[in-house]
Amino acid sequence: MPPLPKKKHSSGKRDRRRSHDALEAQNLVQCPNCGEMRLPHRVCPSCGHYQGREIIEMKKEDKK
Repeated sequence: MPPLPKKKHSSGKRDRRRSHDALEAQNLVQCPNCGEMRLPHRVCPSCGHYQGREIIEMKKEDKK
């Protein structure tokens, strides 16, 4: 037979163990080129710029 726990773990013990499992909110920074919020150290998804240079050429949508 495999080993089994001798005593039941209390809900407090379980919750204290899980106290570090929560996800942290991601940091967002403002793009200096277009002002949209983006993840740090990544190309801006709305304008395609990173560190003052255009990395991805974005299509401009015509509003009708």
